[in-house]
Amino acid sequence: MPLPAVVPAPASLDPTAGAPFRLTDSVRIAGEADAASALSALVEARTGLTLAGDDNDHGGGDGGDGDGDGPIVTLAIERSGAAESYRLVADEASVTVTGADPAGLFYGVQTLGQLISRDGDDWIVPAVAIDDAPRFAYRGVMLDVARHFHPVDTVKAYIDHAAGLKLNALHLHLSDDQGWRIQLHSRPKLTELASSTAVGGDPGGFYTHDDYREIVAYAASRHMIVVPEIDMPGHTHAVGLAYPELVEEPVIADHMREDGSELPEAGRPYRGIAVGFSSLKIHDEATYDFAADVFGELAGLTPGPYLHLGGDEALGTPDEDFALFVARVSAIIADLGKTPVAWHEAGDAADLAEATAGQYWGFVEPTDGMDEKARGFVRNGGQLILSPADAIYLDMQYPTGPKLGLTWANGPTSVQRAYEWEPSRTIAGIEDSDILGVEAPMWSETIRTLDDVETMAFPRVAAAAEAAWSPATGASDLRTWESFRARVGALGPLWTSLGIGFHPSGEIDWATE
Repeated sequence: MPLPAVVPAPASLDPTAGAPFRLTDSVRIAGEADAASALSALVEARTGLTLAGDDNDHGGGDGGDGDGDGPIVTLAIERSGAAESYRLVADEASVTVTGADPAGLFYGVQTLGQLISRDGDDWIVPAVAIDDAPRFAYRGVMLDVARHFHPVDTVKAYIDHAAGLKLNALHLHLSDDQGWRIQLHSRPKLTELASSTAVGGDPGGFYTHDDYREIVAYAASRHMIVVPEIDMPGHTHAVGLAYPELVEEPVIADHMREDGSELPEAGRPYRGIAVGFSSLKIHDEATYDFAADVFGELAGLTPGPYLHLGGDEALGTPDEDFALFVARVSAIIADLGKTPVAWHEAGDAADLAEATAGQYWGFVEPTDGMDEKARGFVRNGGQLILSPADAIYLDMQYPTGPKLGLTWANGPTSVQRAYEWEPSRTIAGIEDSDILGVEAPMWSETIRTLDDVETMAFPRVAAAAEAAWSPATGASDLRTWESFRARVGALGPLWTSLGIGFHPSGEIDWATE
């Protein structure tokens, strides 16, 4: 029989002998209310069936069998085992999903939704036993809302789709040269004067406090945290539109003059896609007052543990100034009780706040000393988030497909390349214990709509999710490209029923029902 279509690959999957469980409108769901609601929605989207709930709501998580006879799906929480882990057992008579915590039960429900398939005119769940737990604690996606602004509904849809792959962090890139996207009462000019533009002269936008709280709450309902990023000291041209006294004059590199792109000009909105020309004033105390205001207010809006200070591509900032800046701003964030996160360039700053997490965006085979900078975070007591650009930057073009995305990261990027990398082998000297997790960024220079986001993310985001959740490459028979392409291909009908506009890559044999 074909492998059950579970992505990411579980820690243990045992197809058992016996008849499958048949889904009909007589099946009842018993147990934890939130998980039952999530499962009902998945089943209805996939099959059109509306399953009866159990009148006996075990919201406290003890997940009893309920009253009555007939086939039953039982959803329970038993507080033992690793965080976010679950067990799923299906046979002809019943299905039971048991989570170690609410997140684990939610992920077990996502797996159950993936297992549903057609058998003639019937809907079935194969007889199977799955024991599963994540490899890494942090499993993220990033959405750049600065180059092009994406409204709350788009962000919520992306949360839904990512959570279905057991991803648990949404990194929002909230500021860049092209626009500022979060309302701050302490610095009102940022949204008054610096939020209305985007790449190519497209309209901008920003999130109010209420918008941002809505995103955070929606993410939490899907067991995701939000990681807000305010990029500095570079990528700060928009800051200068609101507070010109805080920024240096743009530094124009030769390549920017040669490629015909729009050149940045102080005091005017920037609509191009060049990087590295902007910087805050490193030796002005007003800059650190600004950082304290920004991150202080953001900390109050963000219940998650991380605040991201950026720190990438500060090409116009001298190295000593850059090191001074990231050290001081990481300390501001740490003093707020949050863990600072910075792109890997900050890893060799001598006085970086202890335990700052680093995000590596170099290639699978590191170049230009990027791996040494990444190792600096570990020497400083922190961990790494791995985002190798030539594997899991979701905005890179496909080899064939839509005319979206860029190619600078050894692109175009195939689904196979997105899959065939191993986190523990990316940076020499870095072991699993040094890795906080994996994150797949989506930069938005060419990404304007939810359709664009979904097309560029799916199916490659599933490869990133498997790197983040599943056993290491070689540790399981499921952790191969051939296994993955079969399993992800079988998810095509589920993704379609959920309204996910994925790219039907020719690398995958897509199921049709």
